[in-house]
Amino acid sequence: MAIFTNQATLTYNGNVVNSNITTGELMEVLSATKIAVLESYSRGSDVTYAINIVNSAATAYSGLTITDNLGAYTFNTTTLVPMDYVADSVRYYVNGVLQASPAVTAGPPLVFSGITVPAGGVATILYVARANQFAPLDQTDTINNTATIGSPEISDITVTESISPENQAELNIIKTMSPTTITENGRLTYTFTIQNTGNTEATVTDAVSVSDIFNPILTDLSVTFNDTSWVSPTNYTYSETTGAFSTVAGQITAPAATYTQDPTTGDWIIEPGISVLTVTGTINV
Repeated sequence: MAIFTNQATLTYNGNVVNSNITTGELMEVLSATKIAVLESYSRGSDVTYAINIVNSAATAYSGLTITDNLGAYTFNTTTLVPMDYVADSVRYYVNGVLQASPAVTAGPPLVFSGITVPAGGVATILYVARANQFAPLDQTDTINNTATIGSPEISDITVTESISPENQAELNIIKTMSPTTITENGRLTYTFTIQNTGNTEATVTDAVSVSDIFNPILTDLSVTFNDTSWVSPTNYTYSETTGAFSTVAGQITAPAATYTQDPTTGDWIIEPGISVLTVTGTINV
């Protein structure tokens, strides 16, 4: 809505008299909101958006178009778009009743056309966008996703929703063995590389643990974590009867990943935070 004012001027015999100022309020017959069902994302994750258009007029509005910039932002001399529309994800409701899908141009920008909002009614458009390689991932970053609703009959309505990266550790583990060919009663080393691609360090409170069952069973174990010697049972437990190995929950940590943006392509490059656990023992055969 908008406030407007008006004042009249009276002139006579070279005199000028101003009237009082009247104030009015112009009510918008169409209003809109945009929300993300989940307000956080990670690379490759899907975000569901909902746009609600409310019509307070006594007549319907048809032929509306929604143009969504999918979070576009300026990088150097170009524009990067950090989200991709997920094909066939749109759902269109009028007063809560599912309608045939509107025409879609995946873009960018993403465009939905042929939207109708009945008199005194609500149109809701749900759709899914996926974070891509241009989506920033640091804890303080955001994607500002703006949609514009327009038609020849109305002034454009703009709605924006901001989402942020998930602030958490995201871990995976890679196991290698050395040597791969070993003689009886030889020494064998298992190396466990823990990678963190998240923007938050994995700490003691995350209760990270690695477990394994060594077959063949190892004896005379030597364990290190990030080149620091570990002892049992403070840091790990092991059974020379079953070969069951497990680190004590919370002993393993992993630094947060670092992110850099390619100066040419604009892609965000993930450099995982890494911790290394090694277990060396004698083959018991």
